[in-house]
Amino acid sequence: MRGDKRERILRVMLSSKEALSKNKLSKRAECTRQWIILFLKELEKKKLVKGTAPIDRKKLLQYWINISRRSKKYRSYMVKEPLELLKKTKLGYALTTYQAENIVQHYLFPSRVDLYIKESDLDSWHSLMTKNGLYGKGNVRIIIADEHVMYGKRIINGLSIVSMPKLIVDLTNEGGPCKEAAEMLMKRL
Repeated sequence: MRGDKRERILRVMLSSKEALSKNKLSKRAECTRQWIILFLKELEKKKLVKGTAPIDRKKLLQYWINISRRSKKYRSYMVKEPLELLKKTKLGYALTTYQAENIVQHYLFPSRVDLYIKESDLDSWHSLMTKNGLYGKGNVRIIIADEHVMYGKRIINGLSIVSMPKLIVDLTNEGGPCKEAAEMLMKRL
């Protein structure tokens, strides 16, 4: 959980336009105040924050990229017109990598639809995907993650997309052309 808590704190800090109090940061990151204080001290030693305010958002984002780990918990499906299916579902999700980048920036070919879901929704998602497609290596990858990954998500064209900082982290971790797309997005920060 240690990595998840650090990522929660970074997600909230980088998604917020202004510096938050430690209490607000604690509530939004769903971590104890003690965790916030300890992690902020660590970030201050690295000269990435002053109090709860990022000194340099790009350096703080690079730190997040360095500590993040790709989720090993996922399932793949082959689904015809997955975006139309996502627009109709009431289940919670957040798009990331190729498809999310294509919606936001239009640089990458959306060769795969990657989306985060809450672990508690896995059975419902599996049922939905198998009803509308096939289970196994395909064009849709469902990533089972900490539900806080949905924090700061946006709705664009009827689709839910992860926060911009999380998208940059995921694209960088994907590597190849995705890393180049992440660098382009980072210039917008």
